[in-house]
Order: sequence, then structure tokens, then C-alpha cells
Amino acid sequence: MPVAQETPVTINPKLIVPFVNSVRSVFSTMLKMATILDRPHVKAQPAPTYDVSSIIGFSGDVIGSVVVSFERHAAEKLVEAFAGMPIAFDSPDFADAVGELANMIAGGAKKHLGNMATITVPNVVIGTAHSIARLSGVPCIVIPCRTDVGAFAVEISIKQLNPAGGEKIQ
Repeated sequence: MPVAQETPVTINPKLIVPFVNSVRSVFSTMLKMATILDRPHVKAQPAPTYDVSSIIGFSGDVIGSVVVSFERHAAEKLVEAFAGMPIAFDSPDFADAVGELANMIAGGAKKHLGNMATITVPNVVIGTAHSIARLSGVPCIVIPCRTDVGAFAVEISIKQLNPAGGEKIQ
């Protein structure tokens, strides 16, 4: 009996472009910092890219999650630039600032998705070797990003539930 081949699940590039544009906008406006975005790729492992991750859930016609994952050193410097002063790594304010950076990136992307999605309040995970569960069957696209203070990544694992009908991505 022949084995049926699984059709590879793909992600619509129109769901990724808003995140690319949002990262550039947030970093140039809020942090006054240039970012270099490297070529997006599919993430094969569930392990985090870095040690500080903020997770934003998407629901509605677009479901899934977006994770903004930072190197610890980069997170400390980016939070300092965002807050205008150093904030201790173990402070609740540090996690809030990391969450707000991710919230601005997800919110900026959501604008271009129209009324298709709502986003959750960010959850922040700090520590090495944490794992983030995602929707099964939905690929995770990683956008590696670099700044003068270090690296971070935007990990997008979302899908549009009704791409044939309803509202279109702007």
C-alpha cells in the first residue's frame, strides 16, 4: 500500500511582511536604532533562539503566536534605550519593557492585518533552555535581526483561517 506524502505546510508571505516593516518602524522610532534584518527561514527546533522571549498570541481569522527572542545582553541594552535608563535584569519592570517591545512589534504588524486578528497581552519568559510550544502543522518563520547592541529574532507561527474569503491582508 503506497504511503501518502504529506503536503508541506507553508505560510503566506503576506503574513510575514507586516512584521518586517513593524520591526524596522519600532526600532527606528522608539529606540532610535537601526536594525539589520537577515533572510527569514523556517525554524526546525522548538528551542528558543535566545534567553529572553516575549510571546504574543494571535486569534481571530489569523491564529498562532509571535515570539520576539533576545540575547540577554541585547535585551538589557534595548530595554535601557527604550526606558531611557538601565533597568535591572531581575526587575519586574525589565520583563514589562521586553513585553512592551514585543507588543509594539505585534501591534504594528496587526495594523496591516486589518480586523483579521486580535493580539494577547505579552508573556515574557526569561532563562536558558526554555521551549515554546506552537500550533502543530504551522511552520515557524524566523526573522534574524541585528542591532549595534546585539541580536534578536522574531519568530512567526501564524496562519490565516479563511484565506479564500473574508477580509484580505493589506
